[in-house]
Amino acid sequence: MFKNLTDRLNQTLKSITGQARLTDDNIKSTLREVRMALLEADVALSVVKDFIERVRERAVGSEVNKSLNPAQQFIKIVHAELVHVMGEANESLDLSAQPPAVILMAGLQGAGKTTATAKLARFLKERENKKVMVVSADVYRPAAIKQLQTLGDDVGAVVFPSTVDEKPEAIVLAALSAAKKQHVDVLIVDTAGRLAVDEAMMAEIKQLHAAVNPVETLFVVDAMTGQDAAKTALAFSETLPLTGVILSKTDGDARGGAALSVRHITGKPIKFLGVGEKTDALEAFHPDRIASRILDMGDMLSLIEEVERKVDKDKAEKLAAKLKKGKGFDLQDFRDQLTQMNSLGGLSGLMDKMPGMGQMGGMAGMPGQMNGAENQMAKMGIIIDSMTILERAFPDKINGSRKRRIASGSGTQIQDVNRVLKQHKQMQKMMKKVGAKGGMAKMMRGMKGMMPPGGGGGFPGGMPPGMR
Repeated sequence: MFKNLTDRLNQTLKSITGQARLTDDNIKSTLREVRMALLEADVALSVVKDFIERVRERAVGSEVNKSLNPAQQFIKIVHAELVHVMGEANESLDLSAQPPAVILMAGLQGAGKTTATAKLARFLKERENKKVMVVSADVYRPAAIKQLQTLGDDVGAVVFPSTVDEKPEAIVLAALSAAKKQHVDVLIVDTAGRLAVDEAMMAEIKQLHAAVNPVETLFVVDAMTGQDAAKTALAFSETLPLTGVILSKTDGDARGGAALSVRHITGKPIKFLGVGEKTDALEAFHPDRIASRILDMGDMLSLIEEVERKVDKDKAEKLAAKLKKGKGFDLQDFRDQLTQMNSLGGLSGLMDKMPGMGQMGGMAGMPGQMNGAENQMAKMGIIIDSMTILERAFPDKINGSRKRRIASGSGTQIQDVNRVLKQHKQMQKMMKKVGAKGGMAKMMRGMKGMMPPGGGGGFPGGMPPGMR
């Protein structure tokens, strides 16, 4: 998300950081470029006008003139105003009501409401330790009911059954009654969507809202629709008392216009971002962190939280103890490290949150390099999975006939198996030197051979600068 905007803003702001001092002229030309960057990112015109005016007022004032480094101060102002336009701070869900706290999900058909319902159920269950029930009131799409049943079971939520023969209001009232009896903390109601905003849809959802009196009414909107997302949210907010927005499919949106427009146009906070297809791909929306990502300052706080949440602590501690005792780093340990990196979104997911790494996506050859590295990591995992327990524990025992069997079992070539063994040797040496301390960071720096040999604007022979 924000890739196009990040690339354009970085180009623009680089020109001003080279200036010894700021003048009306260079501020004016930079703001013109910033304005174009925002419009190209499909940010609503009213938002762009307000943003540029606020930056201009602060940039030509004493705030910049008295600064020791005016150019850096200008970037700081841009960052602060990005935070302001997106809502200042994360606004979490208000679940302080008498259980069950009801969350009503609203939105157009195809926005990702059902998936967002399951993601939110998992988020509340795993991070807030809540007992969650989900129910589908979408009686117009049998597939929606079945989908929520499957996803609800996957994330460990209680799924209240419903059928297309029932009335939506009767379904949600029955679910509410069941939630009380089963001592559920949160009931999430997935409502029907339409292809466009219409009176019948609004009347039905208003009726449901009145029936269950939700503590949160969340509007799910597809980020890829850009500023239209904000306009649709506004239409809903004029009928329903929305408490927040979930931006779905942000992993497919390179522009970011929706994130920068929704709060300003609707006055409603963005509470979550859907960042992938898996049910754990839901992030709380932090305007300050998103602003840092847009300006390619990274988002280390989110990365640290993700590492703490997703990295298997037991395995990490066992590996640390094993290395401390002087035992070797075997192929199973290597496989575990690859799995952990994959759970964090792979190389691209990690680099997206690292300072200065966002620009690399725009470098010649870099997208192909990243894809090649991701594919190489996936292939390595498959090859290790084709080995026996003995072979993983004692790589030196892997002779020619074993290599042929492993290559055949993984659908690869013998040279691919040799490459994995060589890569493991490099990692083994590195782990011996550094121990397990630093785990994932050391692991990433040690993966020099992961990147395919580069040419053009790539990084031959290893990881990009900053990750060596």
